[in-house]
Amino acid sequence: MDLASLIGLIICLLLMVFGIVFDGKNVNFGALVNFLDAPSAIITFGGAFMCMMASNLMSQFVAGLKSITLIFKTPQINQVETIQTIIRLANTARKEGLLALEEGSADIDDAFLKKGIMLVVDGTDPELVKAIMETELDSIEGRHKEKIHFWQDLGGMGPAWGMIGTLIGLVNMLQNMSDAAAIGPAMAVALLTTMYGSVLANWICAPTANKLGKFNDLEISTKQIMIEGLLSIQAGENPRVIEEKLKSFLAPADRPTGEDAGGE
Repeated sequence: MDLASLIGLIICLLLMVFGIVFDGKNVNFGALVNFLDAPSAIITFGGAFMCMMASNLMSQFVAGLKSITLIFKTPQINQVETIQTIIRLANTARKEGLLALEEGSADIDDAFLKKGIMLVVDGTDPELVKAIMETELDSIEGRHKEKIHFWQDLGGMGPAWGMIGTLIGLVNMLQNMSDAAAIGPAMAVALLTTMYGSVLANWICAPTANKLGKFNDLEISTKQIMIEGLLSIQAGENPRVIEEKLKSFLAPADRPTGEDAGGE
């Protein structure tokens, strides 16, 4: 589990609660009741989510909602290990030929890398290998961005529906100005929808979209390393050259030593 997402969301919630119950001198948990209003929640959350449902196919809507669980999972991606694997394959191909890669890939679990290896083993033209792998990479990134855009769009819907709820509340308040004592509480309730919309956008949607975006960037970068590595192996480049080429994808502090990378 990725504790950063869990801890971050929990602490954000606690900070909001702290701001509500602490008035500078005393702690009053009863103040939480002032921030709970069912009609405001229904207008804001219901309106935002139903607009997202109307904007997507039902399968896309459900998949978008489910994707929030991904931010609590640690991605099983290690770029250093990926480079080590490719260098190992390069050494195998240099010593035993490209056909030996099929046996050398038996313990590789990544379907993308395995597909590329089989294309190389089958003697596919390098340009065609590159085109096939990049097409699949674009498809993967497209599916990822669909989930990212879902949360970005929902984050835009939240404040909009919060404002709609506030306007509804203000209209109802102005229609009943005879009781001056009720104006303040009515205004407070009207403003709750704006708060709910902001909370939805900035507490849930923005962190989710940002985290999914970072996971996408990491996976796409890793698969670009795989493509570059496989094409270099197919071209018969020296494992040392391949190693240096692939290490350029990493930040200097993350780059493995020659021994760690597995080069000859």
